[in-house]
Amino acid sequence: MEWMDRLNRAVEYLEERLEEPDLRQAAKIACCSPYHFQRMFGLLAGVPLSEYLRRRRMSRAAADLQGGEKIVDTALKYGYSSPTAFNRAFQAVHGLPPSAAKTPGAVLKSYPPLRFAITVQGVEKMEYRIEKRDAFRIVGVSAPLAKDMEESFQQVPQLWGRAAADGTIPRLAALMDGEPRGLLGVCDGVDSARYYIAAASNAPAGEGLEEYTVPAFTWAVFPGTGDGPAAIQALERRVVAEWLPTSGYEYAEGPDVEVYLDPECTRFEVWIPVVKAGAQRPPECFT
Repeated sequence: MEWMDRLNRAVEYLEERLEEPDLRQAAKIACCSPYHFQRMFGLLAGVPLSEYLRRRRMSRAAADLQGGEKIVDTALKYGYSSPTAFNRAFQAVHGLPPSAAKTPGAVLKSYPPLRFAITVQGVEKMEYRIEKRDAFRIVGVSAPLAKDMEESFQQVPQLWGRAAADGTIPRLAALMDGEPRGLLGVCDGVDSARYYIAAASNAPAGEGLEEYTVPAFTWAVFPGTGDGPAAIQALERRVVAEWLPTSGYEYAEGPDVEVYLDPECTRFEVWIPVVKAGAQRPPECFT
């Protein structure tokens, strides 16, 4: 469970620097990439890291305003270059403008600092297998991942919608000749910073398609069923919150893979790259 302790230290680091949060440095403290740091945070907290930081800043901003600080000074303090942008963010969190926060009796919202802990979730089983695989080639279409995971999660469904509408998905099904067999969603936030809808294939990438090589890794593979992205996200949340902390493994620095096993995408597998706990950490992570 050392990785969860490191995650908590990273969150504490951000709490100390809410005025100018450095996500790259926080990820270093967590001993992972910024992509995996944001991903694990979102799965465990149930809210994107960017939204959590926004809520914490606006909680502090409300206290500052009630303490007599000027709106323009508070806006600049928390990284908003214009009062208009600050007003919009403040109202989104509190439901009233910053000027109203100074009014006696104003009802505001406070979001306390977050800390992760392992809790007993029950006895529901979780099936998995560990597979060691060589690198494999995929062919498909992709879209860039935004630095903000919240924005990326909005882009991915749009890519799937386009692929379904323009005939890309049946094209990929026809090219499928490798393993893992199924329609793939590959999220590489470490190297290429792209999300791919693809198939494992040795065929040439035709017009409008591109290729990518998924590196060799040891994979933890989790089967699931359900309809829509919510089913996948629920399984991924269980993997991070329930399986990973006591598994003896940690997230490796590689892509996540979703394998859709039927045309309706109701049977799927979640593949996460893993290493033995402590195996990939640089020396500073042991201090």
